[in-house]
Amino acid sequence: MLAMATVTIRELGRQVSSVVKEVETTKRPTFVTHRGTPVAVLLPVDTAELEDYVLANAPEYVASMAAADEAIEHGGPAASLADVIAEFEAEHGPLDDEG
Repeated sequence: MLAMATVTIRELGRQVSSVVKEVETTKRPTFVTHRGTPVAVLLPVDTAELEDYVLANAPEYVASMAAADEAIEHGGPAASLADVIAEFEAEHGPLDDEG
């Protein structure tokens, strides 16, 4: 098993450019530690997969997907199409049929 790269908060503050370059070059995560405890992680970003990563890790999106999965599991839709359209229009204005 490969050893995980780690950097202290102090080291990161002093060497941010080189640490980020290392993550970019190796394509491996680096854990940031505070007093020996991991508190954050720097991850390499694949721009083609960035939106999927953000959505999959956004707490409100994850909670919404879990609620939808549970509703579907119990035999019903998470929301009707009419409800989804009404909610969208309330937040963003009427849908435009002309695209």
